[in-house]
Amino acid sequence: MTLPDQLTLLRMLAVPVVIVLFAWDFEHHLYWATIVFAVAMATDQVDDWLARRRNQTSSFGALLDPIADKVLVLVALVMLVAEGGVAPAWMVALIVAREIAISGLRLAALERGVVMAARDLGKLKTWSQALAVGVAGLAAAGAWSED
Repeated sequence: MTLPDQLTLLRMLAVPVVIVLFAWDFEHHLYWATIVFAVAMATDQVDDWLARRRNQTSSFGALLDPIADKVLVLVALVMLVAEGGVAPAWMVALIVAREIAISGLRLAALERGVVMAARDLGKLKTWSQALAVGVAGLAAAGAWSED
């Protein structure tokens, strides 16, 4: 297993940690959850860069990388719904529905022999969602005043 694959796996392993940190009520838990989320998401850039630089792309990475990104972002958004309106449930529901629909379309295309590869716009979408999670996590933690 290559280093980029290990970083992708690490991102998947961060999912239950993020859930526990958001759910477990202790001092500054929302800051910790947001920090772990941000570090885990940063591994996405690192593993992409390493895989291309070292020519270590793999089927495992190609399959698991976008899943790890989606699961991590969606889990954090769902956990933020419980944090008093920083992530409205309707918004998270729309994002989850969109991700399921797109994944279903990709599977249907794959059954017909058409591979729908991720595009730059998809990466931008993932990173904008990750940025929103980071800002919402900090807001829920009280990083900014109500004003």
